[in-house]
Amino acid sequence: MAKLPTFIATSVVRGSEKGQSHGGVYLIDFENQRVEQKIDWNTGAIDFTGRGWDRGLRGIEFTDQHVWIAASDELFCYSPDFELLASYRNPYLRHCHEICRRDNLLFLTSTGFDSLLAFHLEKRVFIWGLYLTRDGQKWVGQTFDPQTRGGPPFNNSYHINMVAVNGDGIYLSGLNTEALLAVSANFDIQAFCSLPRGCHNAQPFGQGVLFNDTGADVVRYVGRDSPGVAVPVPGFDPATLEYRGADDSRIARQGFGRGLCVVNNSWVAAGSSPSTISIIDVAEGKRLTAVNLTLDIRNAIHGLECWPKRWS
Repeated sequence: MAKLPTFIATSVVRGSEKGQSHGGVYLIDFENQRVEQKIDWNTGAIDFTGRGWDRGLRGIEFTDQHVWIAASDELFCYSPDFELLASYRNPYLRHCHEICRRDNLLFLTSTGFDSLLAFHLEKRVFIWGLYLTRDGQKWVGQTFDPQTRGGPPFNNSYHINMVAVNGDGIYLSGLNTEALLAVSANFDIQAFCSLPRGCHNAQPFGQGVLFNDTGADVVRYVGRDSPGVAVPVPGFDPATLEYRGADDSRIARQGFGRGLCVVNNSWVAAGSSPSTISIIDVAEGKRLTAVNLTLDIRNAIHGLECWPKRWS
């Protein structure tokens, strides 16, 4: 087997109270079986109205000398040893989930505004936004300037939770889009493929699409010319789980799949709750190995990326 990678993961603690940890940032070295918590997210300025909401840290990206991590309504810039260097806010960034970098632009999902924001990494400013709406069966993208007050209303119809960017364009999806949407250079929006309601982390992969089919508790790959594969997320003996029943919204449950990153042409890493990271061989349709961080049922992986080798 090839050398196992190191991952960086963020977590969200659902149902946590003021004064408790709401998640953190972890480095998980699969090769040496070592886990280090780098940040404990316990800020008091958090909305406690339900679900994950403001709790925890979210998407992760990198530039040459920086680690970028999103919270609900703030973008943080860290050094590779996790010294906080700067942070950035915008009135149209709310309930952010995932982020993705392409060249000098960082794309952020603004779930609370059914929008996508672009942050210029050199100018350190939010330069444009894209508001997602629907006209009958047609998806419509309306651009706006996030530096003005002429943006979209606070709304969460589609719960946009994923953005992926490659040489072909921008892809986004949400719990309620029921499709992976492709955004062209002129902001025309078309459905790339259909998706089950409630999925996370949908993205093009190989000749198909890869995603956490959260409702079915599997990581799923569907190819254009193949039946695809579905790999179950790890399960645990309920008697070993901590804080069972602590979240009466029933959102905190084991097997909740979220967090997904590509390792190579065959391997992907996937997150699930209680916070667990699995390495899956998509070509073989099986889980190769997994690391569990905690048996606290409230603690769920959110962001997940391969840690750059230059910093290992």
